Amino acid sequence: MIFPTVRHVTSSVRVFAGEDALAALPREFDRAGLQRAVVFCGGSMRRHAEAMARVESVLGDRLAGWFDEVREHSPLPAVERAREVLETTAADAVVALGGGSAIVTARAASILLAEKADARDLCTRRVDGRLVSPKLNAPKLPQWIIASTPTTAYAKAGSAVRDPETGERLALFDPKTRATGLFMDPVIAGTAPVSLVRSSALNAFAMAVEGLQSHTDDPLADAELAHALRLSREWLPRLGTAADSEPRLRLMLAAFLAGSGSDHTGAGLAQALSHAVGPRSTVANGTVEAMLLPLTMRFNAEVTKQRLPQIVDVLGGGSRPRDDATEAIGAVEQLLVAAGVPRRLRDVGIGREILPEIVGHAMDDWAITRVPRPATRDDLVSLLESAW
Repeated sequence: MIFPTVRHVTSSVRVFAGEDALAALPREFDRAGLQRAVVFCGGSMRRHAEAMARVESVLGDRLAGWFDEVREHSPLPAVERAREVLETTAADAVVALGGGSAIVTARAASILLAEKADARDLCTRRVDGRLVSPKLNAPKLPQWIIASTPTTAYAKAGSAVRDPETGERLALFDPKTRATGLFMDPVIAGTAPVSLVRSSALNAFAMAVEGLQSHTDDPLADAELAHALRLSREWLPRLGTAADSEPRLRLMLAAFLAGSGSDHTGAGLAQALSHAVGPRSTVANGTVEAMLLPLTMRFNAEVTKQRLPQIVDVLGGGSRPRDDATEAIGAVEQLLVAAGVPRRLRDVGIGREILPEIVGHAMDDWAITRVPRPATRDDLVSLLESAW
């Protein structure tokens, strides 16, 4: 047997979790010589007085300004306004306070500021039939995250913004926008509604399952993904009131592991489809991705048989005769049913007539370039029809 070539390069990120997590932020800023931070958040976060007081206290006179117009799916007009705030405040650091939308908006605004170009000129696009991401060489502002939800965006370098006029998803990729530091504070974690925390955690769960189906032979990534699944299995059912912070913080750690591990393995078909379905549905992307996961697992099963035992070992199987595909999909479905995930696209506001449009967007999603079983347009239409 020939040992596979493993290339596992990790970024430098400093993670702090627990009661004293935010106390590390001033020391980290001193260490990096940072003086002028702009905080990105949504309007709902700004209404949490205790959370605001904690952030303002640790930043002190380093707080150069706020951008509190973060919106779901990071619409391009909001990102462009955020870029203007970074420019007018002469910021030397960005703090994303919240979940995936705050993180992505902060990263994307930092890219537009540094590259001094339109998002359409910087995004991933098809060139001679291939998806290509332009190299974005300008230095970027350091990104710091104070998390409110368990999002895989912590560990990522991509920033997908949505053009509300065309419905297009413009994906900006720049490793220089990876997080420098991540803070998981129980008070900030308690600001998010349980439904949003659950949806974000489901996204991390789905990404870990998809990563473990990859053909990439990387035991380091597999370890991250498998433990993300263990944490998800244990703590998703315990998600309750805002006063109970431990499940939220544990699920945040699971999301970080899922995001980091899948960076090396790739994600998969459920992710590509959810990126296209999510903005058109009545539920969050994470719920959509989880809903589509069993269907995409069945689609992939003929080429992922050697990888599925890892999922079975972590999540457990049923009482049927040993069949890794059946057991793995059954174990995933069992967790999703317990989490109250809808079963049909029609249940989340997706009309059958827009399925071809969704497929068109999914075929231009970067995630589809790293799926274990390549899918044609007809394959995706058939899969969505079965999900409808």
